[in-house]
Amino acid sequence: MKVTEKLTQAHEDGKAPATFSFEFFTPKTSQGVQNLYDRMDRMYDLNPLFIDITWNAGGRLGTLTTEMVNVTTTVLGLETCMHLTCTNMKLETIDKALDSAFQCGCQNILALRGDPPLDGSESTGVFRYAKDLIRHIKSRYGNHFCIGVAGYPEGHPEESDLDKTIEYLKQKQDAGGDFIVTQMFYDVDLFISWCKKCRAAGITIPIIPGIMPISTYAAFFRRAQWCKIHLPDHFFERLEPIKEDDSKVRDEGVKLVAEMCAKLLQSGCVNHLHFYTMNLEKSTIMVLRELNLVSKQQLVGMDTRPWRRSLNPTRSEESVRPIFWSNRKFSYIQRTSNWDEFPNGRWGDSRSPAFGSLELCDHELIRHTPKKALSLWGLPTNIQTLADLTVRYLNGDLNCLPWSDSKVTHEIDLIKDDLIDLNRRGVLTVNSQASINCCPSSDKVHGWGPNDGYVYQKQYLEFLIPSNRLDDLVDEIGTINKESGYNILTFYSIGQEGEFTSNARSSSTINAVTWGCFPGKEVVQSTIVEKISFMAWKDEFFSILKKWISLFRKDTDPGREDAISFIESLVNDATLVNIVDNDYVGEPNTRIFNVLRKLFPIAE
Repeated sequence: MKVTEKLTQAHEDGKAPATFSFEFFTPKTSQGVQNLYDRMDRMYDLNPLFIDITWNAGGRLGTLTTEMVNVTTTVLGLETCMHLTCTNMKLETIDKALDSAFQCGCQNILALRGDPPLDGSESTGVFRYAKDLIRHIKSRYGNHFCIGVAGYPEGHPEESDLDKTIEYLKQKQDAGGDFIVTQMFYDVDLFISWCKKCRAAGITIPIIPGIMPISTYAAFFRRAQWCKIHLPDHFFERLEPIKEDDSKVRDEGVKLVAEMCAKLLQSGCVNHLHFYTMNLEKSTIMVLRELNLVSKQQLVGMDTRPWRRSLNPTRSEESVRPIFWSNRKFSYIQRTSNWDEFPNGRWGDSRSPAFGSLELCDHELIRHTPKKALSLWGLPTNIQTLADLTVRYLNGDLNCLPWSDSKVTHEIDLIKDDLIDLNRRGVLTVNSQASINCCPSSDKVHGWGPNDGYVYQKQYLEFLIPSNRLDDLVDEIGTINKESGYNILTFYSIGQEGEFTSNARSSSTINAVTWGCFPGKEVVQSTIVEKISFMAWKDEFFSILKKWISLFRKDTDPGREDAISFIESLVNDATLVNIVDNDYVGEPNTRIFNVLRKLFPIAE
């Protein structure tokens, strides 16, 4: 959705007192990019109206911005605005960037001139000014893109006459600019005065103030000097005495910036705040909390699925997902991008020749460096040490596991103790969900979709066990199903190279494990268990284990060889199993655990 449309929806009839957005810059390393994706996804839970990504500022590749916009829009489902500069830029590069944004579903561009050549020479780019770039975008894409432009409340380093900068800003609006994002500032009175001058000059598009949180005194002073902005006396009075204590500076800086933002909002000149995060989150979040915006702000156009919807137009109607990738949204979207793009709203077409292929780059299997992986997960040398690692994850002491990108949520609270118990018994749990019968869709933990419905879940458990114990498990499931009179428990199992085993009625059986009922709508079937996607997930899971082995470095502890031997034994001798309890009413959240407790007693 366009930024201007989101602003209008958010503020119509005084619906929201204030909204906000975040800017991120492109990191210099691959690992930095992966870590930033995690931060972006986490900060998006605060419900910003949008995020924007700078144009290759410090990036390692000329295409890094477009790659990141593609990921944030398509994989993470974040409303994204792409910066695009034109100074020293070839027309081919500009058009490739615009086409990439168009194809992935991005609808917002911040059109900038960019910094001139350092040697003082003229730009070699095809466009000299931002207004020329705006006209080009309009000529190629019409009104598809919502175009943002830069504003300078205290003048531009190359133009000291404030009236002239406002005149230039008006020209960018007349060329097709739809909204303004300003340079950072700390003098609210100067900003308010500038806004009034802009309106008097005929500038009518939304003005969004750029807010720079204060993290350290040195950074605060350096950025102000670099941008040549005025610092009010009371900022110095409150920060100078504590400038050697970064913690105190940040706390006081939060108060100062929050006071500044509150005055801005009270002035009536603006109703939206754009935070320059510098790829950090703490200071920005502290300011939002101080302003009471974090708890009150709600994302406009809230999704109706228990996952964030991809903004890629070819996947926007995706309505069903296999549960196997619930904790690995990055690899799920990327590896399924060629599964015939989810025709007819289905989760994929098994007839496609691309279906199920494993073509993931190495960093997408485990998005951590060897050093980081070692600090997170150590060197597990037996099933108990790996189970202990999983228990730490379940308790919230670890944010991720090799096979899980996401931090554990309160959704597991209903079965958390049982999951921990299974791991203590040597059953390594990989993925799970509790059974839910007719939970209000407004529930803060298990709810999803519109607030006037009810959601349901079957208990699901995915785990790893020694292959030589599979027959015992199958026999026990068979006994329970015979007593029940039908397949109350259905399962899939397979090892790395083993034979697929299941008691499902046919290979094409699709079992819904999450669904919702809402007034005036068909039943929404959101997550499923299904053979072909399970086989694809099996390939990925065992590839993750192999990738983990490759991260064990020779210069680590002597336990490296033992850890390699142990993980290799999992790859070669373990079986991946999932079980669905189809009775989500009669015996919720106990039947599957009781089966496994019987087969895997705690060692004396």
